[in-house]
Amino acid sequence: MLEHGGKLRNAATRYQIPLDQWIDLSTGINPNGWPIPAIPGECWVRLPEADDGLVEAARRYYQSPHILPVAGSQAAIQALPLLRSASVTGMLSPAYAEHAANWQKVGHTLINLHPDTLSEVIGKLDVLVLINPNNPTGWRFSQAQLLAWHENLQARGGWLIVDEAFIDTTQECSLAAHLPRPGLIILRSLGKFFGLAGARCGFVLADEALLSNLNEQLGPWTLSHPCRYVAKQALCDRAWQERTSLALKLQSQRLRLLLESHGLNPDGHTDLFVWCKILQAQALHERLARQGILTRLFETPSSVRFGLPKDEMQWERLDIALKTITPAIFGDKIG
Repeated sequence: MLEHGGKLRNAATRYQIPLDQWIDLSTGINPNGWPIPAIPGECWVRLPEADDGLVEAARRYYQSPHILPVAGSQAAIQALPLLRSASVTGMLSPAYAEHAANWQKVGHTLINLHPDTLSEVIGKLDVLVLINPNNPTGWRFSQAQLLAWHENLQARGGWLIVDEAFIDTTQECSLAAHLPRPGLIILRSLGKFFGLAGARCGFVLADEALLSNLNEQLGPWTLSHPCRYVAKQALCDRAWQERTSLALKLQSQRLRLLLESHGLNPDGHTDLFVWCKILQAQALHERLARQGILTRLFETPSSVRFGLPKDEMQWERLDIALKTITPAIFGDKIG
C-alpha cells in the first residue's frame, strides 16, 4: 500500500486526539476551496449526460480543444499504462508514487531520474512521466524544455505525460495551449487548487485518438452527476479563480517565512505546499502530530511537506507548535 496524505482518521486514532481538533497540512489541497452551492435534486436521481456543458467549461478553463473528464487524475494514472505495450518509462524521484507504481504493476521498465541528468537519458526512454511543478520537491520545467523532450520521444512513437495537478496558479506555465500533439498527454485535477478532492474529478488533455482509447478503457459514467454539476460551476467561476490564485501565492510566501523563522529552510515549494529536506524529519512530523498537526513525511529523502493552514487560528497554532518543537529537536543542528 502506498502512503498518501490526508489520513486524518488514522492519525486521530493513533494519537488519541479527536478528529475535529486536528490541523491537516498533509495533502497540498487548498484548505479554502471553491464554495459548493446547493446541488439540484435531479443530479441525484438521473444518470449523468456527456452534453451537460462540463467539457465546454473545461475547454475554456484549460485552453485546450480535446478533453476527457475522469474520476480524478488517479483514474488516468491507473489506465494510461494499459494503453501501451512494454515500455521503458522514466520518472522523477522523489515524486508522487502512484505514477511509478501503476507503470511497474503492468510490466513496464521503470527508470528513476533526477532533473539534472534527464536530458542525458531521454533517448533511452519510450515514456517520460513528469509532475510540473513536482510533488513534493517543487521542481519546475520550462515549456521549451518539455516540448524538446516531447519531440525527442514522439519521433520514436513515445509519450510525454505531464501531471499538472499543482499548476493552476501559474497557468501560463501549462502545456495545454500546445495541444493537440501526438504523444503529449496532460493531466489536470480539481482536487488541489479548487479544493474539491472529495469530488474525484480530473481531466486528461491529449489528441482525439488517445482520448478515444482511454475513454473506451474507462467505460461510461466515470463522473457522478453531482460531481459534473459542481465541476462545471467551479470551472466557470473566473472571479473566484483570480482571487484564489493571488491569495494562495501570498499564503505560500507566508508559510515559507514562518518555517524559516523557526530554522526550517524550504528546499522547494508550490503555491499549495512547502517542502523541507531535513535529517530530523521523522522527529518533526511526530512531535507536530502529538499536537494535532498532521504533515506529510517522506523517508527518501528525509523530508516533511507542509500544506497551507486554513485560517488565522491554524496559523497561530502552527507557529506556537514550531516554537516549542524545533529547539527541542534541532538545537543548533538543523540539517
